Amino acid sequence: MIDKVRWGVLGVANIATKKVIPAMQAGAWSTILGIASRDLSKAEAAASQLGIQKSYGSYQDLLDDDDIEAVYIPLPNHLHVEWSIKAAQAGKHVLCEKPISLSVAEALALLDVRERTGVNIQEAFMVQTHPQWIAVLSLIRDGRIGSVRSVMAYFSYNNQDPKNIRNIREIGGGGLMDIGCYLIFCSRLIFGAEPRRVVSLIDEHPATKTDTLTSALLDFEAGQSVFTCSTRITPYQRVQIIGTEGRIEVQIPFNAPPDRPCKIFIDNGSDLSGAAIETIEFAVADQYTIQGDLFSQGIRDQSEPVLSLEDSIRNMAVIEATFKSMETKSWEAVPQLFTGESFTTHG
Repeated sequence: MIDKVRWGVLGVANIATKKVIPAMQAGAWSTILGIASRDLSKAEAAASQLGIQKSYGSYQDLLDDDDIEAVYIPLPNHLHVEWSIKAAQAGKHVLCEKPISLSVAEALALLDVRERTGVNIQEAFMVQTHPQWIAVLSLIRDGRIGSVRSVMAYFSYNNQDPKNIRNIREIGGGGLMDIGCYLIFCSRLIFGAEPRRVVSLIDEHPATKTDTLTSALLDFEAGQSVFTCSTRITPYQRVQIIGTEGRIEVQIPFNAPPDRPCKIFIDNGSDLSGAAIETIEFAVADQYTIQGDLFSQGIRDQSEPVLSLEDSIRNMAVIEATFKSMETKSWEAVPQLFTGESFTTHG
């Protein structure tokens, strides 16, 4: 009999109630015991809808409950560090939505609280443990497309609501923080290294001042990554990985559907019309279920999270350099943090 980890959720955000909680409830290692909101009626409604035993009228009330072992934090971006620290200080393990923070300096406080409390703290980059990404990284390591030289990545949606948290700059809104972080993360994952420098071009919305169209070029020792993210154009996502002997295309790299198979395409380039493309299809899987179970299993095994805080802070360093490049209109060096640490991959 598996001793499931008892989880609490801080907030009733859509990503929690519609995606993450149902997925974790379907897992083998996680049980959602409680949910909190600043409005008790909202917490009670979510608990009733999702079959959750406990509801709380404040985030702190949930953290004060000794029955809760771990918390999932889907709060607005500017609250991530504050409540991750409070949760850790209450002895709870923490799975926090991306981005882990709004700056490198802010995120460094999480390292201190992790060392003091001994809890696991992980940013919720669920993509890296989905079977399609495990396969992609394996194919790259095995030399299937030769040496990777170029990555081209795209992620966009169209959200015109000025009141939506993704369009409020003061609380960490904007495309780069919300979805560009995935493009940077996966570029680093593919190259298994940190970019040396970055140059970017960013359009800001005249009213919200959030970045609505961001493109950047990341310079790695082994090659280059080009990405574009946007919050005000048609929804689309794709990743192309180009090597010296072929390419890999990830069809739905980030919002992998939990109800139908995912596909990647491998092409040796021998026929530009696509006749040589090989399709690999993956069994239906929910990346949020996988993420929750791996984190919970790590708690029971007393093992490190699949993604380290150090790795998350390095990702934030690239985000900061991308924003800085917009201001300086020039290449910006990316700080090479925690150089004694190896890049985290899961396979």
